Amino acid sequence: MPDQPFRVLSIIPPMTQLNTPYPSTAYLTGFLRSRQFDAVQEDLALALVLRLFSTKGLEEIRARIEAIAPRKRSAQVQHFVDEFDRYTATITPTIAFLQGRDSTVSHRICSRQFLPEGARFASLDVYVDDEGGDPLAWAFGALGAQDRARHLATLYLNDISDVLRDAIDPRFEFVRYAESLAQSQPTFTPLAKALAAPTNLVDETLHALTLAAIDKHQPDLVLISVPFPGAVYAAFRIAQTIKAVRPAIRIGLGGGFVNTELRELSDARVFDFFDYVTLDAGERPLLALLDHLYGKRSQQRLVRTFVREDGAVRYINFVEPDVPFEEVGTPTWDGLPLDRYLSLLDMLNPMHRLWSDGRWNKLTIAHGCYWKKCSFCDVSLDYISRYETASATTLVDRIEAIVAETGQTGFHFVDEAAPPKMLKALAQELLRRKVAISWWGNIRFEKSFTPELCQLLADSGCIAISGGLEVASDRLLNLMKKGVSVEQVARVTRGFTDAGILVHAYLMYGFPTQTVQDTVDALEYVRQLFEQGCIQSGFFHRFACTVHSPVGQHPEEYGVTLEPLPPISFAKNDIGFIDPTGVDHDVMGQALNKALYNFMHGIGLEEDVRSWFNTRVPRPTVNRHKIARALGEF
Repeated sequence: MPDQPFRVLSIIPPMTQLNTPYPSTAYLTGFLRSRQFDAVQEDLALALVLRLFSTKGLEEIRARIEAIAPRKRSAQVQHFVDEFDRYTATITPTIAFLQGRDSTVSHRICSRQFLPEGARFASLDVYVDDEGGDPLAWAFGALGAQDRARHLATLYLNDISDVLRDAIDPRFEFVRYAESLAQSQPTFTPLAKALAAPTNLVDETLHALTLAAIDKHQPDLVLISVPFPGAVYAAFRIAQTIKAVRPAIRIGLGGGFVNTELRELSDARVFDFFDYVTLDAGERPLLALLDHLYGKRSQQRLVRTFVREDGAVRYINFVEPDVPFEEVGTPTWDGLPLDRYLSLLDMLNPMHRLWSDGRWNKLTIAHGCYWKKCSFCDVSLDYISRYETASATTLVDRIEAIVAETGQTGFHFVDEAAPPKMLKALAQELLRRKVAISWWGNIRFEKSFTPELCQLLADSGCIAISGGLEVASDRLLNLMKKGVSVEQVARVTRGFTDAGILVHAYLMYGFPTQTVQDTVDALEYVRQLFEQGCIQSGFFHRFACTVHSPVGQHPEEYGVTLEPLPPISFAKNDIGFIDPTGVDHDVMGQALNKALYNFMHGIGLEEDVRSWFNTRVPRPTVNRHKIARALGEF
C-alpha cells in the first residue's frame, strides 16, 4: 500500500470507439484501486468528439472553412456551409438522441426533413425497392423508428466527419485517426514531423481537453494506453501538452500497439514525450514503476520497461512473475461518463451493429489464447502465448460488481478466443446464481461447441458469437493450423444459430499460396453458409504477415519469401512477402467485400459467385449443396 499521496491518471486517447469505453483504463484503474492506489481515468476520445460535434464545435469548424476559397472546397464542405444553420440547429438534439437521453427526436429524424443530408446518405439508394418505396422499410419495418433514426443520425455524423477531414485535418477518422503515421513505421520521423507541425482545430481541441483533465485530477503519473495505430498520434499530442505545462508529471505509454510494434524501440526522440514505455500485461511493470517512483526500488529493477539513459534508449527487465489473472481485480468504469457514449448504427446487419451500437461492459474471461497455433497470429507475444484463467466464481463475482457499478447488464467478452470449458462453467455459474446478463464474444469454431453447449450458452445470456473462419478452404485452414474444417464450422455455427445466437465470421484473403481458384471456392463456401443460416455477418480482411507470427518467422514453411526490412528504430510489425502464385489480391478483395456486403443484407444468395468479380475467374469446384449436405439437409 502506498504511504504518501500519489495519483495515477489513465487516459484513453483518440480515436478508439464511441459507443463504449475502451477497457484498458478500466482494467488498470480497477487493479490499482485493488492495491489501494489513488487511481482515476479519463476518456479523451469521447470528449474530443463531443466537443467537436457540438454547436460551438461546428461554429469553430465553419470559422476555419472561411479561410478556404470556395473553389477549393469539397462538395461536402460546401454543403456544410450552405446548410450550416440546419447543422447547428440539429447537432445537440441528435447527439442527445444517440446518447439515449432524448428518444422522441427519432420521429423528426425519421421524417427525412429534419437532418441536412450530405453525400453519406447516398448509401441509402442501394436499399430503394423496385416500387420506389421507403428505402429503409425492408430493414426496420413499420415499428423500428428508433433504429431507423439511429442509422440516419450516424450518416449525419459521418457527413460532418468528412467535413473535418476535407477542411481541417486530412487524417481525421472516427477510429483510424492518423493511422498511417504510426503503423509499421520504421522510424519516428514522420510522427515527429507531424507533432512539430502547426496545430489545427482538432489538435487545439485535444490540447484544451488535456489541460482540463490535468487540472481536474492533478496527477503525479499519467498512463496513456494505445491499443491501435490510429490512437498513436493523439497519444503523443496529449503527452506533448503535459510535458509543456507540467513537466514534473511522469508519463507512461503502453497498450496493444506498443506491445506489438515497439518491441525493438531505439529512437530516443520518443522520450521527449514519454518517460516510460512498458510492454505486455501492464500490472507487474506498473507496480515496479510505482515502487521506483516511491523510491522503493532502483530504475535498474523496472520490469519490461524502456527508458532513456544518457541520451540512449535502454530496455530494463528485472524478471518477476506476472500478476495472476485471478488477482488482477475487477475493472471499474468509475469516473467515465457512461451516459454520454454514442450508440451508432453504421450497418443494418443485426450482428455487425454490435461493435458500434450499445454500451457494453468489456471483460476478459482468460488471459491469452488456449489454442495459440494459428500461423497468421502473433503467437510468440505475451497477449497470446501466456494462457491463464480465473474460476467461474471469480468471473461472476466480477460481473456482478460491474453490473452494480454501471447499471448495465450487457457484456462483450474480448478474449482472443474464449475457451469452451470456461464458457460452459461461466454459463452454469450465471444460471446457478440467477444472474441475468446479455453477452457476446469471440471463439474458435471447434467441435466442443455442441448443440447442447450452444443452448446452454444461450440460456445464460449469449446473444452473439464471432469467430475466425479465415479462408474457407480445408487446404488453407490446415496450412494455417486452425484445427477446424469448413464442414465442422458449418455444423458448429448452425448449432449457435439454432440456439438463437447470431454468428459473425472473420474471413481472410491473400494468405500465402492462395490461388484465384481458392478464393472463388472460399466465396462459394461463404455463400452457402449464409444461405443455410449458419452465419449472419462477416468481414473480409487482407492477410498481413507480421514478424511475430509463424509465417513471419518461418516463411519457407508457407512457400513465400520475406522482403527485407529497412533499419528499425520505431515500429516493427507488418512485413512484405513475395508469393509465387502472383495473384492480384486487391482485385479479389473488391469482389469479396462487395459479395459479403450483399450477403449480409440477404441479397444475391442465389447467384453464381463469379458474378461478383469484374475479371474472368474459374468456376467454383465446390458443389453448390456442399454445406447443406454437411448439415444433413440435402
